[in-house]
Amino acid sequence: MIRIVLLVALALASAAFLVTLGVVLRRRPAWPSLEAVAFGAVANFFDTLGIGSFAPTTAYLKFRRLVPDELIPATMLAGYAAPSIAEGFVFITTVTVDPLLLGLSIAASIAGAFTGVALSARLPVGPIRLAMGLGLLVAAATFALSNLGLMPQGGAATTLAALPFTIVVAASFVFGILINVGIGNFAPTLILVSLLGMDPRAAFPIMMGSGALMVSTSGIKILTDRPLNLGLVLGMALGGTPAVLVAAFIVKSLPLGPLRWGVVAVVTYAGAVMLHAAFAHRRTPEAAVAAEARAELLP
Repeated sequence: MIRIVLLVALALASAAFLVTLGVVLRRRPAWPSLEAVAFGAVANFFDTLGIGSFAPTTAYLKFRRLVPDELIPATMLAGYAAPSIAEGFVFITTVTVDPLLLGLSIAASIAGAFTGVALSARLPVGPIRLAMGLGLLVAAATFALSNLGLMPQGGAATTLAALPFTIVVAASFVFGILINVGIGNFAPTLILVSLLGMDPRAAFPIMMGSGALMVSTSGIKILTDRPLNLGLVLGMALGGTPAVLVAAFIVKSLPLGPLRWGVVAVVTYAGAVMLHAAFAHRRTPEAAVAAEARAELLP
């Protein structure tokens, strides 16, 4: 029953997001960016297979300077709403997990996401850069540990006792807040449920279901309130959604070890550049401008 309610909620949120996107596009017509179609397809293909999309996309947007740093999280939330919705439907319907844990974790994530939308819109660029830089470095460390076989292995459980159950729900609220500053919920959710003894596969419907509802509900407010590049948003959506379906139903699995090492290198560098810009911003305006210019000129 809970699973059906979640699927209905996901369908309604999807419809609301698409209607909002249509209204915004009528006011500000835009064509999808072909570059965004390409990197959206790649990021969401590997997201479905377990790499994650936020860290690589943050690095790409930073390197290409396609949007201001402070708009990177909002651009990803709006652009990856449709691919995340596809992932939500796929994993909620195909992977077994305690329905009550799934439902409450997703509800907590959405509450956190709504809280985070209001907070992130008022944050200056410095703290946003700092959060994204730290998030990128944590993601890089997670990929490295996974490649070295040092990640928690988890157990075989698909549910939890009362205390760890509560911990997962409370953590989901925090992850919902953090997604608004560009820190994805994939790695922290996977690590947490594995440490608590659950089957790591059980994390996927929680991650993907909460991600789908978070980005679709947050995306509605972001589309109407933030000055987004709609060409990027459309391209990310159009490239990412079919890539999710190809990864989930056709490819299903790939040897991802070598790719993760490449992601570690790129994401670590992007995190360092983002932190450099964040700390430069805290100095005098003149020094901050000069430091950010030097960071952008780094190879």
